Amino acid sequence: MAVDLAQVLDPAHSALLVMECQEGIIGKSANLGALAEAVNRHGIVGKIAQLIAVARQAAVPIFYLTASRRTDQGGSTANCLLLALGRKSPPLVLGSPQQAVVAELSPQPNDYVLARHHGLTPFHATELDQILRNLGVRTVVATGVSVNIGITGLTLEAVNAGYQVVLPRDAVTGTPDTYVDAVFENTLRLLATVSDSNAVRTAWQSAAEKK
Repeated sequence: MAVDLAQVLDPAHSALLVMECQEGIIGKSANLGALAEAVNRHGIVGKIAQLIAVARQAAVPIFYLTASRRTDQGGSTANCLLLALGRKSPPLVLGSPQQAVVAELSPQPNDYVLARHHGLTPFHATELDQILRNLGVRTVVATGVSVNIGITGLTLEAVNAGYQVVLPRDAVTGTPDTYVDAVFENTLRLLATVSDSNAVRTAWQSAAEKK
């Protein structure tokens, strides 16, 4: 299906989502070493930083979607292997250095920072959907990690909720690279418009210049 990216990415009706770009997940102290290594190798943080800068210029709302836990793990559960493994690492306590967004992508006062204390995806356990609707958003640009679970789950939920999803291929990653390629080829391209960060920036920059 051919998509007019400029129309789909109308700043008045789009939002930039930054998924789990946190110190304890992709930073220098990350518990998920292979994922942090993939983020660094592919230059994901730099690509997202560029998107954030242009989004702010174009008045596109930016959402930081973070994972958080209580020190006693209260309110969360370990009902799958991934969440059980997460309990073996220091919890991402709200307000802690581990839970914080990596410094290169630090939120600004006008951005939205939504933390979830349970589950694996942001539409499931936060106010994300309602806030997007209140802002008149119809298209979400998903960035961050990981293609293995979080980005794929976010995309499915967004499509189910009626949003159009744009995935800048160079602003998301997972592990290993061969698996990420397979997920894009066999799943994500069927659900989202797969593009790149340069094309998204160009669309937003053009819109901002026309104002």
